[in-house]
Formats: sequence, structure tokens, C-alpha cells
Amino acid sequence: MADPTTPDPYSSREAEKYDNPIPSREFILELLKQNNRPLTRRSIGKLLGIKGEEQTEALRRRLRAMERDGQLLRNRKSAYGIVSKMNMITGRVMGHQDGFGFLIPDEGGDDLFLSQREMQVVLHGDRAVARVTGIDRRGRKEGAIVEVIQRANERIVGRLLSDAGIYYLIPHNRRISQDILIPPEHLLNAEIGQIVEIEITDHPNRHRSPLGRVVTILGDHMAPGMEIDIALRDFELPHVWTPAALKQAESYGESIPESAIQDRLDLRHLPLVTIDGEDARDFDDAVYAETLEQGGWRLWVAIADVSYYVEPDSPLDKDAQERGTSVYFPSQVIPMLPEALSNGLCSLNPEVDRLCLVCEMTIDEAGIVQSHQFHQAVMHSKARLTYTHVAAMLVDHDETLREQYRAVVPVLDTMHALYHAMLSARKSRGAIDFELTETQFLFDDNRKISAIVPRERNDAHRLIEEFMVAANVSAANYLLEHQIPALYRVHETPSEEKLSGLREFIGELGLSLGGGDEPSPSDYARLLVSARQRDDAHLLQTVMLRSMKQAMYHPDNVGHFGLALEAYAHFTSPIRRYPDLLVHRAIKHILQKKQVNKWRYSHEDMVQLGDHCSLVSRRADEATRDVSDWLKCEFMQDRVGEVYDGVISGVTGFGLFVELDNIYIEGLIHITALRNDYYAFDAAGHRLLGERTRTVYRLADKLRVKVVRVDLDEKKIDLELA
Repeated sequence: MADPTTPDPYSSREAEKYDNPIPSREFILELLKQNNRPLTRRSIGKLLGIKGEEQTEALRRRLRAMERDGQLLRNRKSAYGIVSKMNMITGRVMGHQDGFGFLIPDEGGDDLFLSQREMQVVLHGDRAVARVTGIDRRGRKEGAIVEVIQRANERIVGRLLSDAGIYYLIPHNRRISQDILIPPEHLLNAEIGQIVEIEITDHPNRHRSPLGRVVTILGDHMAPGMEIDIALRDFELPHVWTPAALKQAESYGESIPESAIQDRLDLRHLPLVTIDGEDARDFDDAVYAETLEQGGWRLWVAIADVSYYVEPDSPLDKDAQERGTSVYFPSQVIPMLPEALSNGLCSLNPEVDRLCLVCEMTIDEAGIVQSHQFHQAVMHSKARLTYTHVAAMLVDHDETLREQYRAVVPVLDTMHALYHAMLSARKSRGAIDFELTETQFLFDDNRKISAIVPRERNDAHRLIEEFMVAANVSAANYLLEHQIPALYRVHETPSEEKLSGLREFIGELGLSLGGGDEPSPSDYARLLVSARQRDDAHLLQTVMLRSMKQAMYHPDNVGHFGLALEAYAHFTSPIRRYPDLLVHRAIKHILQKKQVNKWRYSHEDMVQLGDHCSLVSRRADEATRDVSDWLKCEFMQDRVGEVYDGVISGVTGFGLFVELDNIYIEGLIHITALRNDYYAFDAAGHRLLGERTRTVYRLADKLRVKVVRVDLDEKKIDLELA
């Protein structure tokens, strides 16, 4: 029974945090559960034996915080009740551009449908408490907003418009379907049609739309670079450094101090090289391999020692953790670390000494890692190479380039032989090797797109990828060996529902996925191989990808399904990914022979950091996708009326998505544009079926289409059959 005579199991934790502790949240929830009714603050205080003004005030703050976090709800009689016991659900609002929305419950389970009327009081991203009001005609649980507990949108980006003298903002984020009214005195000299950032001054309620004031004028609608300015604000991407972080980054100077080299393994004699893209400026990794007398190889993967400069809880660390990842837009990078580090002192630039954390591996003739060791080291890169040049030297045997880089060519040849052995091992274990076409934008001098071209992936890309995977696996195994709380990159097996849908679809194409109810990665790999020569191979890969779960960061290692690995951690990119920095800190803690129980991070800390890093990684992907969609629409604006060949890349109940050949852009044929028939949507078969004509439009079918409309605001390209 939760009463003053029963000890609070979390009292020691509370005592560490507060000088004058009161019972924990867990204890208060248990008290309310056992009383089975809402209680006033005075009643709760009496039952808990709260005495004195200081403890009474602490209890008031704790109950308000629990209310704010959606654990408790205060009724009209000012009594606190447990949200879940009051048939209430706490969650985050997800808006839809058509005006309705959903409440995504914090505790998981089915989403709660919110009608357009209920969405009047909230905006996309808000946290709210709702009650279940019934079931709609589609069988969905419907809800009504009871209380908004946290507002998500203090600032919103959009286009300023006017109608009959009333100024309003149309949000760029289409999930915010409400227009925000702007009083004339709060326009900040913005002109109609411009893109502006506004601050919400009054949130919406049942009687009034949200109000705002212009705080930043971003510029004209089609100005070059506008798409990135919008994305930074729309997705709330941190992009301004704190002065303290900048000051700290610049305080390290341009070269490493002699004191930093002491007690490190000196690898400056090794011909380590970096291999990256032509436009890369931050070099995380350098590689070197040598053959062993007894057969096999020794592989060195040297990674920038970012953790030497970015110490826990420092200004740099706080900024890096908030960002979580570098964001790579088509024409601009928002780095995780200031340039003084990311492109300077941490980057493994050629012909300069750099601090590094090294994974040394011995690999047998079958390409399997037999042992690994980690070292704190100092290195001196002998060359900055590009994927294009390395592939030309190794695959095309370009004699001019081989002569130019003759000092490192023997090392490259050794690494190429090692890569082939490791590639065989990869195939043997059944890793899933998707070969999807990545595209890149080519810009003219005015920052407008001149072309969209496929990004070529050659043997040099695959060589570096294979070496990085080996180092990441070694890092994961090293952390597991020492049982230290750390983040793993985990990728769970596909869900039963997704597997069923995939099997039904490929079955109609004469293909099958082995493995029964629990297919292995090798079953997926075999399906990929069998589909590779087909015309629809690209889209089959897309369907297979959609059947799989997203990878994420978590301290509980459950393996990596896609790579067919029992353990995997991100170790090789600490300049641009915060999880890699955390892995480096853990490895160095072990190398410095410190006790695991002295490690600064608990398992619970890692759960929270993993959730944050997974979230910001997805946010970065969504932001870059948003910018890419904008740029593609901008590119197609001058091509309305043109006819293209394409292939159906997606089938939905409202139409067909078609990818246009050679320009790698997707548009929509709305179902209303498919004339002379009614069409039924077959989700499992990825097709639309004409009721009268029996015409079938299926995923991967080839079509000839005409571009009829491009909407830059909604990032939509409308097509019709030519």
C-alpha cells in the first residue's frame, strides 16, 4: 500500500536530486491507483505526510509537472486523476493537410482519429489529452481534445497572403492546415507573396484561428536557396551555433599539441589514405591494409578522434547533441560540429598530423575478421583520394593516375584484393544488398538546377563501405565484450503483416520469399538476386525495402537484419553523427582501463540518447527529402506540357505515382484523371483495377505521360496519360 509508512522505492534517487525530497512520481501514481478516485492536492499531501511550506510547494510543482507531462489530469473540482484511469489518452497530434488529424498515443496502441472540428484547437505536433468518443464508420476510434498540454509550434514558416484586407500565413508544412491570421501592425513590412517566419502570439481555440506576428522576412517565393531556409525552420533544425561552442572550437587552434600525442600509438609512418567524394570536406576515416606472411590481411581503419575535443557537457557537446547529425542538403551542409573542427582539426586532411581512434583487424583469406584491437593513436594521411580516381586506378587500370599516385598504388591494390575477399564473405552470410539509384542535383551559377543525374557507385565506394562495416562490427563486439552501456545500430526483423503483403505481391509476379514465418536476410538476398535481371527490379527492391523496419539506435543489441549481423554499432563517422561520438567515448573508457561502473552513462541514459539520435536522424532525412521535392518541382515548372516515358512507382487509392525515365522525378496521375471507368484499389497487389474495362494499372507498368501541373507550394507534380 502506498502510504507514508511504506518506503518509497525511489527515495534514494529523489534524495540525490533534491535537498528536501518529496515522494517520487511513481509513488504518487501508485497512491492514486490504490485510492481509485481523483484526489485534491491537499488530500494527496495529507496521505503522503507532506509537512511545511517548502514541501507543500515542491508537491504543487511536482503535480503540475505530472499534469504537464500527461500523467495526471486535473478535473473541475481541482482533483488530480490518472489520465489512463479516466478513459483519457495522452499523445502527440499528427495533422493531415485535409484538415483532420490523429492523436498518436504515448503508450502505443491504435491512433485516435481527430475530426476537422477537433483539430481547430490544436496544431500538428502539439501534445494533448483526448477522450475516446466513439467509433467512426471506418471502424476507427474517434477522440475529442480535453486539454492541450504542450504546444509544438512557437514559430511557423509560410507564405504571406491577403484577402479582403485580412492578412494570413499559409504554412509551408502542409500538416498545419489552419491559416494563421496576422494583424496589420505585426507585418514587419513584409510584402504579399513573400516567405516569412511568424511567431504564434495566440494559439487556436474553438472560437478563433491562431494569431501571429512576422519575426523574419526570408525573401521572395522563388529566391535561390529559399527551400533550405524554409526546411531549417519547418523541421526545427538547429543551425545557429552558440557563441560558447564557437569559442571553444576556435580555441584549439589549427594543429594538435605535442601533449596530446603522448601515450598514443604512433602510426604516422603508415601510408593511411582517405577516399571520399569530390565535394567532401570533412574526412572521418582513413584506411590501410597489408598482407600477412601466414595468409590473410591486417586492416587499419583510423577514425578522427572527435571525443578528444568534444568533452561531455561542454558547450560543443551540448550543440552537437542537440543537432545529433550533420544534414546534407543538395547544395549546402548543416554540420554537427563547427567548421574549425569538422573541416579543420578533426578532419583527416592530407599531410598533417591528426589524432585518431584506430580499429586494427586481422582478416583471413575468406574475408572474415578473426580479431580486432582498438588504439588511441596519431596519424598522418599520405593522400586525399576520390572514389572516381581510385576506381579508375583499380578497375580501369588508368596508367596516368597510377603513375601520379604511385606512392600509394601498392596499398590500393592490396586493399582491392582484401575487398573482394570480404565481398565473398558478405554474400556468404546473406547480407541484403540493395542497389537503388541515388541522384544528385547539378546547379548552374544562379543556384538553379541544370540537371538531375544518377550518382554512380563504383568499386571504390563498395571497398570503403565494406571496411567501415567491418570496423563498426568490431566496435559493437568490443562494447559487448566489456558490457558497457552503449548505442547499437539495430534493425529488427520485418513484421508479420508486412511479410504477408510482400509475399502476396511477389507471388503474383511468379517470385517467392523463402524462410516461412521468419525469413532470414539470406532469403531476402536470394529474392533480390532472382529479381535482378527483371525490368521491374528497381521497383521490386522498393517494395522489399518498404516491407522492412527502420533501423534505429538502442542500447539493447538485437542485431542488424539488413546487414545479416549479430551486432553492429556506428563508429566510423563521429564528425557527423553523435552516436559514433558516444561509441568513441565508451571505447576510450575501456582503453583507459576505467571501471565500467564508473562510466558516466547509464542504460537509461542510452535509451534516451538513442531515441533522440533516431529522431534527429529521421528529421534530417525528412528535411532533405522536402528540399529535394521542392527542387524537383522547381525544375519541372518549365516543362509543363511535355511528354515523358515513365514507370509506375507507387499505387494508392487516389492514383498512380509515376517515375519519369532519365530525370528521376515522380509525379501523380490522380484517379480522376483515369477516365471512362471506376477503379478499385488492390493494396496487396499494388494495382488499380477498372470495374467496367478491367484495365489494370500495376506497380512497375510502363506508361507514357504528360506533365499537366506543377504546384511548388504543395510540392506536387500532376500528370495524365499522354
